[in-house]
Amino acid sequence: MKTYVEQNAMRLMAVVVVLGMVALGAFPDPALAGMVIAAPFLVGDTDPGLKELLEKQNKAWEEFKAANNARLEAVEKKGYAPTELVGKVDVINADLNKLSKDVSDAIAKMQRPGAGNDGKGLTPAQLEHKAAFGKFLRKGDEAGLQELERKAAMNSTDDTQGGYLVHAELDKEIDRIAATMSAMNRLARVVTIGTRSWQKRVKTSGMTMARPGEGGTSGETTEPRYSRIEVVVHPAEVEPWVFNETLEDADIDLEGDLAMEAAVGFSEGAGAEFITGNGVAKAMGITSYTNVANASYAWGKVGYIVSGKSAAFASVAPADAFVSLQHALKAQYRNGAAWIMNDTTLGVARQMKDASGAYYLWNPDPLIGFGGRFLGSPVEVDDNMPAIAANSYSVAYGNFQRGYAIVNRTGTTLIRDNVTAKGTTKFNFRRRFGGGIYNFEAIKLMKFST
Repeated sequence: MKTYVEQNAMRLMAVVVVLGMVALGAFPDPALAGMVIAAPFLVGDTDPGLKELLEKQNKAWEEFKAANNARLEAVEKKGYAPTELVGKVDVINADLNKLSKDVSDAIAKMQRPGAGNDGKGLTPAQLEHKAAFGKFLRKGDEAGLQELERKAAMNSTDDTQGGYLVHAELDKEIDRIAATMSAMNRLARVVTIGTRSWQKRVKTSGMTMARPGEGGTSGETTEPRYSRIEVVVHPAEVEPWVFNETLEDADIDLEGDLAMEAAVGFSEGAGAEFITGNGVAKAMGITSYTNVANASYAWGKVGYIVSGKSAAFASVAPADAFVSLQHALKAQYRNGAAWIMNDTTLGVARQMKDASGAYYLWNPDPLIGFGGRFLGSPVEVDDNMPAIAANSYSVAYGNFQRGYAIVNRTGTTLIRDNVTAKGTTKFNFRRRFGGGIYNFEAIKLMKFST
């Protein structure tokens, strides 16, 4: 058995070798080099499952490129591709989808922390509240819980009538799971407040310089302009239920189970709102603002470029739309920018090559999960993005950390109801959150039209 030091020495040696190969040009694609460099540390000697998945993914990608190249060559020579060849590409593409997701899930599982029930980092008062909260969950015993909330210095700004504030670990666990499930929760700026709305003043234009010339005067220069952005938080509820017999079983991780149920409900609802929400008692989604051709972009609107064909990518040079969209975003936002599209759209984009037909524009990258990289930027797969259709906004590109804010109001409350449904106990989780664009320069869309 190799020691920990020996294992890491071997891994570092592998990295040095790969870096040398990069310098010699053996890896024309930086993303592929990054994947190879990362693999020894992700896989190690104790994860044969992940190692096998990575090997299968790379093999499938090579098979896909070979089959798709043959399809493209047939189309170029004959004007069409044989049905069996098209079917082969589709089958391999589907396998690659599954393998990429399996790799992403395996890495996420390796990196997943515990369920947050060990109490590390909590004060004695918070530990006392945590223990009392556990009794409340299982038996409805709420004796002294409000007093313990105050002793634990928990937030008192939540205005829910009835119920109790969940303890810090459970609240963090809900946030962590939600962030894992929702692309926008991972990408956007997340703000926590104690009021009904988050307000931010944004400078939309700065001052300009003037040259008066020798002995001349230039007069006043243009003044900076500001815009006030407000994101209002709205209430949302999730209500999982549990059989009363389950509550009596001491061996179940009740808090972890409820945290998962609540997080899934919140993340699925919020994830849809952050993309398509209309802002009426909910978040405002990135596709729901007034969208204008990027050449006519103005503050308060989202600029878009067109795909070149209605309900599809252009028949000739379809990837040009992606290049145009990437450069529609100002250079200062591209560092940290990402693509968002649904899985079907990614399946189409993954078949695109550069103008010379030499390199695919998409490449796998296990470091960033299932979506891989397209034109060097990470891809987040979010099936809340509209499917490709006439005039749809099915691809977004932006620096969402600098452009979109998810605003959470402090305090998640829980109401325990063992009366309404006989034999079961309902747990009503209630949060208040909202979302909206706060920097319209930082997000661009692709419209599927001419």
